[in-house]
Amino acid sequence: MKPYKTKAHINSLHGGMAEVTVLDKPNENENYYIVDCGGVKCSAIFNWFVCEFYADDVYGIIRENDDENKSDC
Repeated sequence: MKPYKTKAHINSLHGGMAEVTVLDKPNENENYYIVDCGGVKCSAIFNWFVCEFYADDVYGIIRENDDENKSDC
């Protein structure tokens, strides 16, 4: 998927709109996206009823080292 810029409702802005960069859609069968919101990599969904993205830059932050910290217990 080629990254592209669009507007999205941002959680930290209480639903206010801002520009994000859509980076990836990990699973084609799910409505889940990874976006860059002001330098923060976070999760987002696309609402097909209103044709708008909703980015969660408060609880949906994706850290690069999350996979490295998981153990195989």
